[in-house]
Amino acid sequence: MTDFVDRSRMLANLQRLIEVVAQLRSPEGGCPWDLAQTPESLTPYVLEEAYEVVDAIRQGQPESIADELGDLLLQVVLQAQIFSEAGQFDLARVAELITEKLIRRHPHVFGEVEVESVDQVKQNWEQIKAAEEQAHPQEPVMLSPKLSRYARSLPPLTAAMKISLKAAGVGFEWENVEGVWAKFHEELGEFEQALQSEPKENQQAELGDLLFTIVNLARWYDLDPEEALRGTNDRFIRRFSQVEQALGGGRSLADYTLDELEQLWQQAKANLKQEQG
Repeated sequence: MTDFVDRSRMLANLQRLIEVVAQLRSPEGGCPWDLAQTPESLTPYVLEEAYEVVDAIRQGQPESIADELGDLLLQVVLQAQIFSEAGQFDLARVAELITEKLIRRHPHVFGEVEVESVDQVKQNWEQIKAAEEQAHPQEPVMLSPKLSRYARSLPPLTAAMKISLKAAGVGFEWENVEGVWAKFHEELGEFEQALQSEPKENQQAELGDLLFTIVNLARWYDLDPEEALRGTNDRFIRRFSQVEQALGGGRSLADYTLDELEQLWQQAKANLKQEQG
């Protein structure tokens, strides 16, 4: 009975959200800002809300997670509403497509396929996904279009890891990690050379090559570059906060010498290391 009541409440609240969004987009009494939006103008909010969901999950606060998931759900409903107004698809079609995909890609749950491990589930998923792509001849079977989608749709660091993984998966890979290290030193040298004598465009390109090689090094050592950089950002902010607290706010950081700030920075590092045990 409880499950039925919860489902009824869930469906009622979803219906209310759909109606509220439709009213916001209504030419009669709607919101001028919402009416002015397009799928393209809303894409930054989709990304922003997705990142805020991730941050809330990392903070581990259920109420905040629910709030941020609501903001992300709004973006889905709003996009579907705009496309519905154009006569292309509606939220029902969005739900239908993902439901069909989940059933199709989980034959061990909704069919008679048997699996013995998570790895086998992943393997089946990829095989089914590949078969779906081959079933649509208008879509190239080559890997490069998929890599292009990663580059277009994902944050650059995440995309670099995905591209590297997929390319390695089809054999486009170094024989050993020594080859990756050699490539790193090669790219570092080319970046240094570009900084000394080449135009900004070349410098930017060489920096990208160096960063991509670092991502490959991370992959070989089973490290997550996104997580590594996030950790560094967090540590920098915590150390910087301790430096500001040590200064007491009476003077600007610019009033202190570099040696004074470095001393405070090292002390902050030591304090945080001691706190972490």
